[in-house]
Amino acid sequence: MGKILLAEDDNDMRRFLVKALHNAGYDVASFDNGLSAYHRLREEPFELLLTDIVMPEMDGIELARRATELDPDIKVMFITGFAAVALQPDSQAPKDAKILSKPFHLRDLVNEVEKMLQQAA
Repeated sequence: MGKILLAEDDNDMRRFLVKALHNAGYDVASFDNGLSAYHRLREEPFELLLTDIVMPEMDGIELARRATELDPDIKVMFITGFAAVALQPDSQAPKDAKILSKPFHLRDLVNEVEKMLQQAA
């Protein structure tokens, strides 16, 4: 299955997401801030960037922008309680990024990830 890079600064949320995605068969590398996630992106390719928007050191929008510069084919999904921020035209978020608003059910997350990765295949 696909390789996912997860950037989420909430430790509990990150653990839940990693567990749900692992259980669905995905290979997940997770980080608690955008800068660390970006450094990993520079080392190896991922199919999907799953990122919170509001994080220390580098926010999710900046991370997504830089990720798509490194790999224009990477899929991006924002998981956030601040969906309106990502939707603003001047946010520079990737145009085809998916937004999943918190709170969400883990099943919904896995379904959306599957859809995005199937489109990439």
